[in-house]
Amino acid sequence: MSYLIKTICLKFMLVVCLLLVCLFGKSQFNFSAVDKLLTTNQKELGNNVVAMVYKDGKIIYQKQLGNYTVRSKAPIASCSKWFTAALVMTFVDEGKLSLDDRVSKFLPIYETYGKSYITIRQCLSHLTGIDDNQKTLAKIFERKKFESLEEEVNFFATREIASNPGTSFFYGGIGLNIAGRVLEVISKRKFEALMKQRIFIPLNMNSSTFSGEGYAVNTSGGAVSTAGDYLNFLSMILDKGTFMGKRILSESAITQMQTIQTKNIPKKNIPTTAEGYEYGLGEWIQETDASGNSTAISCLGLFGTFPYIDKCRGYACILFIKDLLSEQKKEFYIALKKSIDAEIPSGCN
Repeated sequence: MSYLIKTICLKFMLVVCLLLVCLFGKSQFNFSAVDKLLTTNQKELGNNVVAMVYKDGKIIYQKQLGNYTVRSKAPIASCSKWFTAALVMTFVDEGKLSLDDRVSKFLPIYETYGKSYITIRQCLSHLTGIDDNQKTLAKIFERKKFESLEEEVNFFATREIASNPGTSFFYGGIGLNIAGRVLEVISKRKFEALMKQRIFIPLNMNSSTFSGEGYAVNTSGGAVSTAGDYLNFLSMILDKGTFMGKRILSESAITQMQTIQTKNIPKKNIPTTAEGYEYGLGEWIQETDASGNSTAISCLGLFGTFPYIDKCRGYACILFIKDLLSEQKKEFYIALKKSIDAEIPSGCN
C-alpha cells in the first residue's frame, strides 16, 4: 500500500471517529420534553422564540420558533445589567477601580447632594438607597429628557435618599447607570465604546450594541443583542472568565459577581418574577447551596428574555424572546429549567 493511500485511509478513519464522537455527544441528552414545552407555549411567549443550551464547550440544544433565529436582534431590557457589571469588573481587574470606592470620588456632585457614602458595589447591587420605585413608563419618559449619561446621572444625585446606602434594595436602573458613568470618567471614553472594546469584540458579540437612540445611553437596560451573542457571554461566565482561550475576566471577578450582596436586606422594590431571589453584582442569585453559595444565577429582562447558568450542572441557557415579562412567565422559566435539569446530572451534593 502506497504512502498516499495510507494517508488517505488514516484521514478517513479520523473523520469517522470524530463523527462518532459527535453522535455520542448529541445522543446523551434527550430534550424532547423541552421541545414540547416550548412549542406548547409558543403563543404565550410571543411566537418568536429561540432557546439554546451550552455545556462543555459546545451547544447541546437549540430551538428556533416563529421568525426568530439565533441571529435575530431584539432589545433585552434588564438583561443588559449583566453586561454592564462585567464591564465594571474589567476595570476592577486592572486596579483602576475598587468595588468599595465611593462614587463621589469620581462624581463630586454626589458629595454635594449628601450621597458621598454610595459605593460602586452598592450601585451594582441596587443598594444606593435612592428610591427607584417609579413605574416603567414613567422611567422611559423621564430618560428621554437627558441627552447624555452624564446629564442623567447628575440628575440622580439630586433625587431624595429613601434609605441609607446598603440598607434597602431598590431594583431599577439608577445604580448601574451611575457605575457606567464612573467608567466614562475614569477612561475618558463613552460607555458604548468601552463595552464594544472590552466585552462585545472579545466575545465575538458582533450584533450587540448599546444605543441611546437620541437620548442618554441606558447602561442598565438599553442593550440590543441576539441569542447567539448572549450565549457567548454566558459561556464566558460559565467558563470562569475565559472565552475561546482568551481571559476576559479574572476568576475572582466572576466569584464576586456571583456572591450574594443582599442577604437580610429588605427588598423595597423587586419584580414579581424575581421574588424570593437574592442579588449579586448585576445578576440574580436564583439558587444556592446549604452554605448560601450561588448555584444558579440569572438576569431577567422586561421583554421576557431569560439567560441563566446552572453551576452544579455546568450549563448555560438563553431563552430569547420579545414579550413583556409577567408572573406567568416565572412559572414557565421554572418549568423550562426543571425540564433541562432533568437531562443533565448535578455535580453538587
